[in-house]
Amino acid sequence: MRTLEGFHKGVNLGGWLSQCGEGNYTKEHFDTFMIERDFALVKEWGLDHVRVPVDAETIQEEDGTMKEDGLAYIDKAIAWCQKYGLGMVLDLHKAHGYVFDDANNCQFFYQEKLQDIYVELWKCLVTRYGKYRDFVLFELLNEVTSKEFTDPWNKIAARTIKAIREIDKEARIVVGGIYNDSIYGLTLLDPPADENIVFTFHCYSPLAFTHQGAHWVDRMPRDPEKWKFSYPGTVAAYKARSEEFFGHDFDSEFPDTLPEQMNGAYFENLMQPALQVAEKYNVPLYCGEYGVIDLADPKDALAWYKDMNSALEKFGIHRAAWSHHGMNFGLADPWLDGVRDQLVKYL
Repeated sequence: MRTLEGFHKGVNLGGWLSQCGEGNYTKEHFDTFMIERDFALVKEWGLDHVRVPVDAETIQEEDGTMKEDGLAYIDKAIAWCQKYGLGMVLDLHKAHGYVFDDANNCQFFYQEKLQDIYVELWKCLVTRYGKYRDFVLFELLNEVTSKEFTDPWNKIAARTIKAIREIDKEARIVVGGIYNDSIYGLTLLDPPADENIVFTFHCYSPLAFTHQGAHWVDRMPRDPEKWKFSYPGTVAAYKARSEEFFGHDFDSEFPDTLPEQMNGAYFENLMQPALQVAEKYNVPLYCGEYGVIDLADPKDALAWYKDMNSALEKFGIHRAAWSHHGMNFGLADPWLDGVRDQLVKYL
């Protein structure tokens, strides 16, 4: 598979221009949540890029009119990336009519008007930022959910890529699949339209560990005595815990060929379908999100990152951890003060 120079390892800037929380899509929030010093810290950690999630409502009115005041923060992110020698993935995290964490907000896949507005958004973004294509990637949409959206999403992505190509032949476009950018979702994507397409997936496996105690995860117990889980352990113990919590919804986390103990080999086996797709199409592979919730023990989180990193490094997979600070996964937050100097080596 091909590689992405300048996008070896990075970090997400979640919560800044996306998922801001009710009432927080404000100038005060945008001005203070991420500052120049945060970009400098990314560089100090030894990372080479950031992934910048952006919600459509931050930069576009519902009627399709672009918001100059919102776009100004993307301008600022690009300027800081230039100053500190960082690449940037511009990720549309939520679209008008589509929210990845709200099953009732998926009209985007059914209403052509919403798709028209979405395509126009991307035409505007590439027209404005295509000149930075050497260090900016364009990610079409974060975490498409249900399998029923497979065909609609392939069609929407194809239409959007075609529209972008009428403006810019060389902009690098990032595309992920269903089940929240799952590895399985990659196998259902249409072949890449051209040589400037990148395939992306997310990896939070095993979810029973990385999302222990997460209040937004369906069927996650609310009693800490039930959800608290350490790392590493036996694969059998993790599989049993997953089935207890989620039934068979996450069976893909446990393919047939796995080591007895959780370790780097677990992730190597887990990623095989993604590697096969990437090799088949000779397309770069990007793990756009991975991480551990701040309810986990910091030393366990360090062990998880170390094992995850061994697989990512072995296969040359580009990636960005979730997330810089806040968002329940913050790498710069106090919960990791005792292990951060070691942990950033395994991003």
